[in-house]
Amino acid sequence: MSGAALALEIVVVFFLALFLLHRYGDFRKQQRMVLFGTLLAWYLCFLIVFILPLDVTTTIYKQCVIDHQTTPAEPTLPSTNHTHANASKPPADGAAMCYKPWSYIPDGIMPVFWRVVYWTSQCLTWLLLPFMQSYARSGGFSITGKIKTALIENAIYYGTYLLLFSSLLIYVAIHPEWRPSWHELQTIGITAANTWGLFLLVLLLGYGLVEIPRSYWNAARHGHLLVKTYFKASKLMTEKADAEENLEDVMEEVRKVSESIKYNHPLRKCVDTILRKCPVDYQEKMGRNMDDYEDFDDKQNTYPSERSLVKLHKQVIYAVQRHNRTQVQWQILLQEALHLEDVAKNENSSCHQFVHSFPPSDPPGWFSRYVYTPTIEWYWECLLKRWFHRLLSVVLTLFSVAVVWSECTFFSTTPVLSLFAVFIQLAERDYNYLYIQMACFVTIFFLCTCVYSTVFRIRVFNYYYLAPHHQTDAYSLQFSGMLFCRLTPPLCLNFLGLIHMDSAISHQQKAPTAYTSIMGSMRVLSFIANGFYIYYPMLIVILCVATYFSLGTRCLNLLGFQQFMGDSEMTSDLIDEGKELIRREKRKRQRAEDGENRRREWKERYGNQREEFRNRSSHEMKETNYSDTVPPTNARQAKFSRGGTRAERDRVELLQDAEPLDFNADIPNEDPLDPESNRHTGGRYLSMSSSRIFDDV
Repeated sequence: MSGAALALEIVVVFFLALFLLHRYGDFRKQQRMVLFGTLLAWYLCFLIVFILPLDVTTTIYKQCVIDHQTTPAEPTLPSTNHTHANASKPPADGAAMCYKPWSYIPDGIMPVFWRVVYWTSQCLTWLLLPFMQSYARSGGFSITGKIKTALIENAIYYGTYLLLFSSLLIYVAIHPEWRPSWHELQTIGITAANTWGLFLLVLLLGYGLVEIPRSYWNAARHGHLLVKTYFKASKLMTEKADAEENLEDVMEEVRKVSESIKYNHPLRKCVDTILRKCPVDYQEKMGRNMDDYEDFDDKQNTYPSERSLVKLHKQVIYAVQRHNRTQVQWQILLQEALHLEDVAKNENSSCHQFVHSFPPSDPPGWFSRYVYTPTIEWYWECLLKRWFHRLLSVVLTLFSVAVVWSECTFFSTTPVLSLFAVFIQLAERDYNYLYIQMACFVTIFFLCTCVYSTVFRIRVFNYYYLAPHHQTDAYSLQFSGMLFCRLTPPLCLNFLGLIHMDSAISHQQKAPTAYTSIMGSMRVLSFIANGFYIYYPMLIVILCVATYFSLGTRCLNLLGFQQFMGDSEMTSDLIDEGKELIRREKRKRQRAEDGENRRREWKERYGNQREEFRNRSSHEMKETNYSDTVPPTNARQAKFSRGGTRAERDRVELLQDAEPLDFNADIPNEDPLDPESNRHTGGRYLSMSSSRIFDDV
């Protein structure tokens, strides 16, 4: 049973990491190396979180066995009432006196498992992922060129490690009385990595403990949520316009390079590689303006170097990724704003049926027809969802208060002040392993949610940004993998300290978990174990207070970065601008929907006449073939009969070819790269251009 539990969690965690990677990454376009590195980093971090409760219950069982082996068994007296389950049991050895948990992991498995998982994650975060980041962002045209660029960019990064290691060797050589063993050096390296991770962990945890409950509370306020969506729309439109302008500038540079470097130039292969990264419409326009029969002349023209083409290639990749991301985000935000407006309109509805402004184009499935009906949707969106978010916010707030209190008091063992340690010790007395596992899993899951959600929310300009719906670039994916691998080990150590399972912090003589045994004894660096690891987490109180009063948001607003603040004049202006943008897009969508409805009605009205005309034409062709064999008198009559049919046929053709005309249709955008885009292609008339006018209705 224990092996089945471990195997089941390993499989479940893998699919969880794969699902998140599919949500944020793009399996079709991104490099396999990038996807594999990110998936491995996320998978190892999630695996540590999910397997740690099994390690805790196994350690508690081992501690129970040790206690019963060292303590002599007292003789059991006969008892008339059998109120306690263990009162009449005969004395036995330590293993028999303790109940083995259903998820018990045999000896020797967990240490090997933690050693493989931990050192693999550390190699990823400190060595491989930084190199893969530079490799993915490189604009080189060959594998050798990308590797060279990655090594040059990481020279300073790896040089810092070499400098620290050399300083440690010099210190050991100067002080011959201190001869650390290999295990102690390993512990020093682990402690240094965990110290760096704990420094960042407290910052992210202090933000998440306040922001996550507040975000669910604000989600119950539909008016506040709609106003904030307008604010986001205004900022996103500015970013979208900037991305489009940047893409046009880069495409203009690509067009100039493509026109200057001809087909028989040695660098033409590099230009073709750049063109394949451009959008399809730009590729067609630049290919149409290309003259492949013109040779190049090295003496008359100046051509760009390979280094400039590498730089241009990198700019193209970045510009296209940013443009596609803003386009997708704008459509998602527009849909969210329209949904919130529908909720605001349906709140005062007396029929208690949810009505959408723009019904979905796809036909409703069985779930929408039988389960999630318009009535159920109204009760959920307008009534129940609000109270659900408020209740969830209250529960998360209580968890946050418990975490803050425990972070400030977990070093106290007599009396035990940490709430999570109290819960675990109460369950340990009754050997309720299922409760221990559930309590450990819920606690560590909440801590990971606060930390990891902050990692997914933060944005460092345009260099690091995790965007859902397959819009995250390779650099951000790998950077998130690096952060996860650096934050998860100190997060797990902090959790073990909260429940008093880390003897280096609680100073209790208990059996160490397999995870802490891999980390080594912190007594090698006592000033970190007795000082930094105990008192630094107390700063989480200051960070929570700063997050509650939005001090970081106010500072960013003063520096010129527009943030959502209700008492700011700039925020009000951006809200009004976003509301107008949503209204404009709504009118545009309404015009498109009306044009489609008119086209559908027109086809339904005159579709029968078209079928009747086809049947009549086939019947007349048969009559024409038969009239060739009739006498002249009958032929004359057939001639006049066909003449009347031809007039009627012309009238039907005119009715058939006519389609509704929408004068409100948007004019197609002119091509910034093709100055002659307004002219039609030679040899084609307007009537032969596939009804372009009506396609835009």
